[in-house]
Formats: sequence, C-alpha cells, structure tokens
Amino acid sequence: MSSRLPRVSATEVIKVLEGIGFTLSRQSGSHKIYKNEEGRRVTVSYHGATILKLKTLKSILNDAGLTVEEFIELLRST
Repeated sequence: MSSRLPRVSATEVIKVLEGIGFTLSRQSGSHKIYKNEEGRRVTVSYHGATILKLKTLKSILNDAGLTVEEFIELLRST
C-alpha cells in the first residue's frame, strides 16, 4: 500500500533534493533546475512557501527517482 503524498512547499522539496546529492544547475524564471552526478535532472517550480500541487510533486519525485515512502522518510530526517 503506497503512502499519500504530503503537502509540501518547494523549499522543503529542495532541502530533500540537496540532501541526496542534487545541486542547483541553473534557474530559468521561477523554475530551478537541479542535477545530480548520475545525470538526473529535476525541475522545481519555486514560489517560496507556496504548497506544491500534488501532480507537480509526483512529477518531481519521478524525475528524482524517489518513491513517496523514500521522500517522506527523507523529509522527516531534514
């Protein structure tokens, strides 16, 4: 049984991504593009403390190669 997606802001997602090795590659307007050493690229729509839509969060997790459970565990440890 999969966990429900948490309601989080872009700032919280970025903390998790940076914690697992993603670094800011560039920014285009309100979109921050992060890359890791494996070559994965994740785009985060950054609007500060605004809560991300669930579809956007799901896409970010998919791009980062994370499951919902892994993301929640990483979120708790930050």
